[in-house]
Amino acid sequence: MRGRGGAGQARRYAAAVTSETPAGPADAAADAADAVIRLLDLREEALDAAEVLAAVDDPSAGGVNLFVGVVRDHDGGESVDHLDYSAHPTALARLREVAEGVVRDFEVTAVAAVHRTGTLHVGDTAVLVAASAAHRGQAYDASRALIDRLKAEVPVWKHQVFADGHDEWVGTP
Repeated sequence: MRGRGGAGQARRYAAAVTSETPAGPADAAADAADAVIRLLDLREEALDAAEVLAAVDDPSAGGVNLFVGVVRDHDGGESVDHLDYSAHPTALARLREVAEGVVRDFEVTAVAAVHRTGTLHVGDTAVLVAASAAHRGQAYDASRALIDRLKAEVPVWKHQVFADGHDEWVGTP
């Protein structure tokens, strides 16, 4: 895994700082977060765990934790046919804020998170979250916080369609 990505991994989020913005302590903190937040994205294409693992690859990391969320075949005792994920236009910016919070709260070398949008079927990967850190406990704790905060705070909504044709929205305001 070494040498595939790491700090050179493409970052797919928009920078909020422009060249006209004066430099200061907040910019230094943002630059530090940029070095640790390696990949954030919302996409319709299938997700690739190898891409996310490569993004958090770091020679100073002794532990890497990857969470893979997949579409299950049931919910509440009912058979699920498929899910349709949609995201608010601010979802990527909100994901960035969540990742920055995890970077502030945990000693990590790198974090990454990618969530699918569009139609997903049973067995499809819906979300990938990874964290690397000097020690395994830090990586576990950071990745758990990242997925929990993503699910609670990022406006990505799930339209769940059941095998019998009825549906429900999950995670909507």
